[in-house]
Amino acid sequence: MMADVEIDALPVPPEALAQGGIEVLRAFIVEGKLEVSLRRAFEEVDLWGMLIADVARHAAHVFAAETAMSEDQALAHIRAMFDAALDEPTDPGSISAVS
Repeated sequence: MMADVEIDALPVPPEALAQGGIEVLRAFIVEGKLEVSLRRAFEEVDLWGMLIADVARHAAHVFAAETAMSEDQALAHIRAMFDAALDEPTDPGSISAVS
């Protein structure tokens, strides 16, 4: 039996609500740990690189909008941590693949 817990989930993007779509990635921080569900989604694995780069740009844009940091500065910090985390994973977390 699952306990009653609150999930602070983001809304579905407006374009997805208007046109439909397929959710490919869901990420939560649970007690400081990354928990991820994802769907392979693409025939070519390379497209995950493009998706991750686009997500990084969106995150940099949000940081620039909400802090004194520029978008370029935010993206540079994201890129540096991305490279470091690929070399030495900080938290492999728990992943459940959805077909």
